[in-house]
Amino acid sequence: MIIPAIDLINGQVVRLYQGDYGQKTAYSSSPQARFNDYVAQGAQQLHLVDLDGAKETQARQLALITELLAATRAPVQVGGGVRTEQDVADLLAAGANRVVIGSTAVKSPELVASWMEKYGAERIVLALDVNIDAQGNRQIAVAGWQENSGVTIEALIDRFLPAGLRHVLCTDISRDGTLAGSNVELYRDLCARYPSVAFQASGGIGNLADIEALKGTGVKGIILGRALLEGKFDVKGAIACWAR
Repeated sequence: MIIPAIDLINGQVVRLYQGDYGQKTAYSSSPQARFNDYVAQGAQQLHLVDLDGAKETQARQLALITELLAATRAPVQVGGGVRTEQDVADLLAAGANRVVIGSTAVKSPELVASWMEKYGAERIVLALDVNIDAQGNRQIAVAGWQENSGVTIEALIDRFLPAGLRHVLCTDISRDGTLAGSNVELYRDLCARYPSVAFQASGGIGNLADIEALKGTGVKGIILGRALLEGKFDVKGAIACWAR
């Protein structure tokens, strides 16, 4: 499944390069128009990141998110600074079909596992951003990629499987925002190792050949951000490529 994504800061559609708030590109002041366009082209799932909420929970754009989701004719998974059960409840109440949880899953796995049990594992996506070292260890970065958690992605997935883990959005940090292609081998290995988990590939997709390269890896979703915003290809073309 092709999953178009937008990142929001103060109601504007933006992209950060390598997660750096200092390297921000603004694309549009109308996230609704962007979502409407993606849905009109056939998108059946969307992804939204509240970068204000990610930086500061109190700054979460909840009113805007609620408005956006109510007017968007496709399910939207939402993330950005989800740290408490109230954050999960608020986003589900706002209309998110799934809540995307990053650093909190690494720092407080028992807590997040309890949310999976309470709200249903189908409603939770773990967003795991990995740094791969020279030895091939895939360690998860947290706090907006500023810290290495020392926890491998495999260890964390193993921790959540008993809670019914269903969705993992995995990003190779070195590829994010680069349009240089995704880490195909990473996804092929993870999908083979954890067949019960629906993996979403994120980071680095720059052209249709990069989507083509992910076929056969086992990934269930491909997150597309910058490439769509910069017109490298469109949603319709991406969906056709994935379906071929």
